[in-house]
Amino acid sequence: MQIEEKYDIVVVGAGHAGCEAALACARLGCETVVFTVSADSIAMMPCNPNIGGSSKGHLVREIDALGGEMGKNIDKTFIQSKMLNSSKGPAVHSLRAQADKQWYSREMRKTMEHTDHLTIKQAEVSSLIVEDGIIRGVTTVSGARYLAGAVILTTGVYLKSRCIYGDVSEYTGPNGLKAANYLSESLLACGIELRRYKTGTPARIDGTTIDYSKMQEQKGDRKIVPFSFETDPATIQKEQVSCWLTYTNEETHRIIRENLDRSPLYSGNIKGTGPRYCPSIEDKVVRFADKDRHQVFVEPEGLYTEEMYIDGMSSSLPEDVQDAMYHSVPGLENSKIVRNAYAIEYDCIDAQQLKSTLEFKKISGLYAAGQFNGSSGYEEAAAQGLIAGINAAKHVQDKEEIVLDRSEAYIGVLIDDLVTKENFEPYRMMTARAEYRLHLRQDNADQRLTKIGHDVGLISDERYSRYLAYMENVKSEKARMESTFVGQTEEVQELLRKYESTELKSGATLAELIRRPELSYELIAPIDPARPEGLSERVGEQVNIQIKYTGYIDRQMRQVEQFKKMEKRRIPEDFDYDLVPSLRLEARQKLKKIRPTSIGQASRIAGVSPADVSVLLVWMQKEKADKNDAE
Repeated sequence: MQIEEKYDIVVVGAGHAGCEAALACARLGCETVVFTVSADSIAMMPCNPNIGGSSKGHLVREIDALGGEMGKNIDKTFIQSKMLNSSKGPAVHSLRAQADKQWYSREMRKTMEHTDHLTIKQAEVSSLIVEDGIIRGVTTVSGARYLAGAVILTTGVYLKSRCIYGDVSEYTGPNGLKAANYLSESLLACGIELRRYKTGTPARIDGTTIDYSKMQEQKGDRKIVPFSFETDPATIQKEQVSCWLTYTNEETHRIIRENLDRSPLYSGNIKGTGPRYCPSIEDKVVRFADKDRHQVFVEPEGLYTEEMYIDGMSSSLPEDVQDAMYHSVPGLENSKIVRNAYAIEYDCIDAQQLKSTLEFKKISGLYAAGQFNGSSGYEEAAAQGLIAGINAAKHVQDKEEIVLDRSEAYIGVLIDDLVTKENFEPYRMMTARAEYRLHLRQDNADQRLTKIGHDVGLISDERYSRYLAYMENVKSEKARMESTFVGQTEEVQELLRKYESTELKSGATLAELIRRPELSYELIAPIDPARPEGLSERVGEQVNIQIKYTGYIDRQMRQVEQFKKMEKRRIPEDFDYDLVPSLRLEARQKLKKIRPTSIGQASRIAGVSPADVSVLLVWMQKEKADKNDAE
């Protein structure tokens, strides 16, 4: 007799997407079971040993502001931290932390094990149970049935995964873990379209065999900034581990070029599409033939091991070519490879099959998140997992689901791009993809999303109260800066001369001084004796940004208002595009396939022109007028 159990929600996969999804569901009161091919691989980091980075750091901050776990977990387990782009404006500042891989995984597993309503199960899910277009649960390879009101697919790179280097091809998941070989057939039988993507990872090298004297040391920041808004910065100031920078050279490139015919990328052995913005080293050498060197970052995998991750040199070349290639790099001449580089192919979906809530259009109650949706990166996966988890919980509780739009969050940009645009390669988040990036800064993620997280139920009343108090401090301090005048005293003029700022010829407010490029809230402190004691650095940082960039921010907010108007023009789910005259055939086909929820979303679909949008608007206004006349 086979096992049959009932849950509110089933999560398939316990990578970064699955962890956030399962935790969100459980914390919202849903009895949740999460399946993994190995309980030891929960929140595993099979590729780069870091969290955050350009635009990705924004995602982690947004996950935290909504009540997710990734930011808290990396704050516990990082071994080096750096704020990227700190010499540029605040819109592109982005935090990046090196993680201790095993520690990160252990801490996330501990969090999940101590979360009420959450069960971890090591088993492979082999099929979906679908009745009349509604998900009813899943079946495992043993035949056990797990019934549920919602299912979230977060299978990562495990579906029919194949690891490849040279002529070696192994049907395994990353790090030699078991592949999930059965679920793909069930998905196809349910009418879900699959595609084949590819990603890759570099070699890991024994750090005791590396000559670091030939490399440039890369240290962490002296003052460590946390990812989570809940982490007290004072608690995470600690000694950090260094990374190292070296470069490929002409010899490296010669070895690669002479062996391209042996690369599965070029021989046709790899069929999947790889990520454009994270290419293999052989891809770089071919695509950027004019460059005589490429950066290589040597990064520690953790405090528990001497293994070093060779960032920038992912490859699927044969073992002997890898050996020669890595040994040609300064500092790696006598190094020993612990794990070969490899590429991995896997099944995933075209995310245009999903609604903006990450629910499948064809199957009610079935959600998807992470690399299964055709994206790449731990942070992109976690962000989708959180939203899918929230919406699956709302679905089974018969409550309104949430959708973040492009003006609210990088998460909104990420999901909107996935479900509306034709992505023929693994999607990677970048600041350039966000039209409103001056508004979508990492420093104000809490201002944009904490209320939503509180309304959803993932931000506690206590945390929300602390957030409101913080915002009140920012508001009152900003007002004080705008209303406090200083005159032409010697103290003021001396400070201005110190920072090569024009001396005053009349009185000025402190805010006016802050707006000068060479000055800041922090620098003018000596001429501001009335400054309240006990204000946190975050308050000062926020006051500085809001005052210094007020003109740009105001202009962007006017753009956001225009965007919101288009997003509010809702399109009924059952809208019949065949009735709209003058709509071009391509636009009609795309609109019927994607089913945009608003005029704004329709305008972002490839193949839908501004003229098509105008035709659609006119027709919708006509329909509304006809309906009003009939009433």
